[in-house]
Amino acid sequence: MRKNYQGLPLTADFNVELVSNIIDKLKRGNAANLDNLTAEHLTHCHPILSVILCKLFNLILISGCVPTAFGYSYTVPICKLQDSRVKSVKTDDFRGIAISSVISKVFEHCILDRFGCFLNTTGNQFGFKKCLGCTDAIYTVRKTVERFINGGSTVNLCALDLTKAFDKVNHHALYIKLMQRRIPNTLLRIFESWLSNCWTCIKWNNVTSDFVQIKFGVRQGSVLSPQLFAVYLNDIVSQLPVSQRCFVVLYADDILIMAPSVCNLQQLVNACQMELDLLDMQVNFRKSSCMRIGPRCSVKCNKCTKH
Repeated sequence: MRKNYQGLPLTADFNVELVSNIIDKLKRGNAANLDNLTAEHLTHCHPILSVILCKLFNLILISGCVPTAFGYSYTVPICKLQDSRVKSVKTDDFRGIAISSVISKVFEHCILDRFGCFLNTTGNQFGFKKCLGCTDAIYTVRKTVERFINGGSTVNLCALDLTKAFDKVNHHALYIKLMQRRIPNTLLRIFESWLSNCWTCIKWNNVTSDFVQIKFGVRQGSVLSPQLFAVYLNDIVSQLPVSQRCFVVLYADDILIMAPSVCNLQQLVNACQMELDLLDMQVNFRKSSCMRIGPRCSVKCNKCTKH
């Protein structure tokens, strides 16, 4: 696919006004990156900085090559336990927070503003979207369940949790998903250049480790990573028949499947599992569960028989 890929033409570029507005909206108070730069440095800098960055970003857009420094970050491990003295601490008890270049974040915001249409996802995905959140997902699920119950059906639900989903994104599979959307070839080259040159080190107090290359997963601390991950999982819904798409709700890497019968639920789970296998994603069975809601929720299900 990549050898003969062309994609849609690139019809937009960046201007100084866009860069200046993004710098003004940067979130303050974050830790400094490897260059000891923060958002405050950019917001209080001379206005000519927006002109310089605009020229840089347009050169990146023309060449399809991302500066090496954009791919470097440092990761700070944060313990998820409220009290680490209660039990022995393992690596799974830590969550890594990556601090990346603030200038690269400005560039990512520019891409999202100009070319976000290529990263749109189905309305079943409630994560990573403005003006949408967990409450909207809960409301959608509740209305769907109530519609089933009012019709006399018992709703069967299956909640699937993916194992380290963000860290296991296969870059080549992601490129395929982007090519299927006819993303401009220049943008695809930018993503390839960026993701193929990601490095991070671990910072603990004032000590840092050697840099290691990240060959899988979306970049932590990146502005575009949530959108790229949503694109990666989007076909879980879009590959279903139109009449069944309303039975699947996504919130980031969490999947909730609803069906009026156990057999229908199994069919939907199988369809989701097939897409997850193609993406090399594994279900975390310890955090996944099934339940029934409705007038016959306590009735024992009959075993399905094949004819």
